[in-house]
Amino acid sequence: MVMKVLVVGGGGREHAIAKALSRNEACEIYSVMAKRNPGIAKLCRDFLICQETEVETIAGFAVRSGVKYAVIGPEAPLEAGIVDYLEDRGVACVGPSRAAARLETDKAFCRNMMEKYGVAGCPMYRVFHNADDACEFIKNHDGDLAIKPIGLTGGKGVMIMGEHFGKEGAIKYIQEIGGEVVLEERLLGEEFTLMAFVDGVNLVPMPLVQDHKRAFEGDIGPNTGGMGSYTMPDHMLPFVTKSDYDKALAIMKEIVAFMNDAGTPYRGMLYGQFMNTSEGPKVIEFNARFGDPEAMNLLTLLSSDFCDIVKRIVEGTLSDSNIKFAQKATVCKYIVPEGYPDSPKAGEQADIGNVGSAHLYYANVTEENGHLYTQTSRTMAFVGMADTLEEAEYIAEAAAASVNGAVFYRKDIGTMAVLNKRIEHMKEIR
Repeated sequence: MVMKVLVVGGGGREHAIAKALSRNEACEIYSVMAKRNPGIAKLCRDFLICQETEVETIAGFAVRSGVKYAVIGPEAPLEAGIVDYLEDRGVACVGPSRAAARLETDKAFCRNMMEKYGVAGCPMYRVFHNADDACEFIKNHDGDLAIKPIGLTGGKGVMIMGEHFGKEGAIKYIQEIGGEVVLEERLLGEEFTLMAFVDGVNLVPMPLVQDHKRAFEGDIGPNTGGMGSYTMPDHMLPFVTKSDYDKALAIMKEIVAFMNDAGTPYRGMLYGQFMNTSEGPKVIEFNARFGDPEAMNLLTLLSSDFCDIVKRIVEGTLSDSNIKFAQKATVCKYIVPEGYPDSPKAGEQADIGNVGSAHLYYANVTEENGHLYTQTSRTMAFVGMADTLEEAEYIAEAAAASVNGAVFYRKDIGTMAVLNKRIEHMKEIR
């Protein structure tokens, strides 16, 4: 029996979602994307080009297409209430309702909920709705703070005192963004991501991933949506102990339970971004969807039928026995336009050479007359998968190096040198 699934979003994450769904021959894929993604388009029975927040238009397309399931990729349509619109029209969604998506879309809601229910791993924080009050707090506070706009920022709005600027720079930044901010203690340690499939009650974790936000090698430069990520063959990270992992997973399970108790059950993918500190894992943030680029690592590793997982999330029948990942390492490297993220060169031709066994995911790229052209965001990503991290990095590196054009990527992602640096840093902190 044909299973019609709508994929909302047109980036690298959504190409990975569509590719994972397409492994089941009984799956018929439909797509809504703001710009035509050539990789997604080739996998689709039909697609609609429109803004991913035009929820009524998308719902109409889904109903006309006879779609019964939808997988929501980006955060903006979640905030716009796309899940509520689709489910009101009989389309079951892998993604949280607008109310449940506030875990990501409203940082003040997330922190206040953690404090209310006594969820572990919550850093010291203060919520402000006025620039003057926030600036006054910074002036009188000893120590560095993380400055987080309350709403969505595409993964680029968080600024850290002591890393991006000092007190004067922090005050200027708050005045620029209007004062709707959460100020948090600056967490020191090593970041890691724990994502999970959630059906409203049951939570099934995925392998640990580490993303690289900074634009340039050596973790310097401006923040980006993510320049690449890696996973290890044992699905852990060497600087995260079993105890650290268990604490992070317990926090995720508590969040799901409390959301259910509050009458806003959480369903879809839950992304936990943690800082492993000397006191154990602290919550940097939660995201209400797959991470990008982390989705490309995890969906490449996924050996279970993703269509079956979609059904189980909707039906509430998830369990660890349903979901398996290959016991391999992955390395994802993003190709981005020159000048990214501050002044990316769009419209430049990008030619792909021999990618070997790497998995290719298209992101913000157009295709004309058989040629690919950059746009203003990340262009495409390559994922290497192998028995060891070194082998996976070699595959991803060779594929990334094959691309010619006004583009660049981080050569250091997934290397043993970077991993050893993380391990040593965590030893120093402990």
